[in-house]
Amino acid sequence: MTAYLNALGVVCALGRGQDEVARNLFAGDCSGMQRESGWVPERSLTVGAVRGALASIPSGLNQQSSRNNQLLLEAALQIEDDIRQAIDTYGADRVAIVLGTSTSGIDEASRGIAHYLQTQHFPGDYDYQQQELSAPATFLAEWLNISGPAYVISTACTSSARALMSAQRLLDMNLCDVVLCGGVDSLCALTLNGFCSLEAVADERCNPFSINRRGINIGEAAVLFVMSKQPATTHAIALLGAGASSDAHHISAPEPSGRGAVQAMHTALSRAKVQPHQIAYLNLHGTATQHNDAMESQAVAQVFPDGVPCSSTKPMTGHTLGAAGALEAAFCWLSLERNALAPHVWDARPDPALPALHWVTPGQPLTTTAERCLMSNSFAFGGNNVSLIIGDAP
Repeated sequence: MTAYLNALGVVCALGRGQDEVARNLFAGDCSGMQRESGWVPERSLTVGAVRGALASIPSGLNQQSSRNNQLLLEAALQIEDDIRQAIDTYGADRVAIVLGTSTSGIDEASRGIAHYLQTQHFPGDYDYQQQELSAPATFLAEWLNISGPAYVISTACTSSARALMSAQRLLDMNLCDVVLCGGVDSLCALTLNGFCSLEAVADERCNPFSINRRGINIGEAAVLFVMSKQPATTHAIALLGAGASSDAHHISAPEPSGRGAVQAMHTALSRAKVQPHQIAYLNLHGTATQHNDAMESQAVAQVFPDGVPCSSTKPMTGHTLGAAGALEAAFCWLSLERNALAPHVWDARPDPALPALHWVTPGQPLTTTAERCLMSNSFAFGGNNVSLIIGDAP
């Protein structure tokens, strides 16, 4: 069954809403990536934060107040009319929610625990529900008063890519008619310190696939699609195919040959019923770590021997972890909407040890073909790999 992606709400370091995010994305604007101190002791880091005040949690849901849920609410409010129309059309029990996250409200929980260790009691605004992984789906369901399936997938950096896959399955099984799907992750000290302990974080802006790459930047984002069995407009965009694999090579390092990544890409191509030469653009996972970029370039060269226009968008957003899969699928969605591609922002110093890839340059348009198919890769700890193909609906 075709899974139509009928509406998109998005907030990240590039801005808020489709227009602002698209304008900055296609311009290669990295101004949202800024150096901050205070996250990690005795170190300043470049992070992709959402600047400015966020939407307030509605009254009656104060126990679910967290930055993560505020980011999600920002994305949801952008497409609230589409969401409410879906509920009115199909009924509250036929609208589902599937989200991906890795942080949930862990930053609020960390501060609450720190307060407890000092005072032997939790602060008044602390609630254990804030840190439960299910919190984003619970919050959205209660705010919208819907009763369809609602759950969260947490598989590290593939979480929200898997959420889109899972949403499509709910439609296929006729468990619902519409799924609100995507992902959300907020900046938090636990994540930043954890990645720093792995020696995976660059102080400066990340530089994917360069010989000078030194690691990732962390960012935050929220993305929400309205996925449906029915197209909402004449220009319908859909999730055409998806592939997943788990090579279980290592808890944090990718399998060097890219075997699992290749499997995920081939499965997505097979399910979308397209050949590699039909993919007009590939959004790379592209974290700018030594091991990920080496693995991914090997895998892409195997799957696309004739090349494919590609870029990593993480220098503009940071790695948004559990939100990354949905965010980069959203960038593909925006490319299809606006016939533009996100440029590969780097120092243009290729690593001679890696296979050469075909980089998108500033101002490069999306090829106008009869059927436009775009792929997005997401890879995670534990050898967890997902590839999504977004395209014009047949």
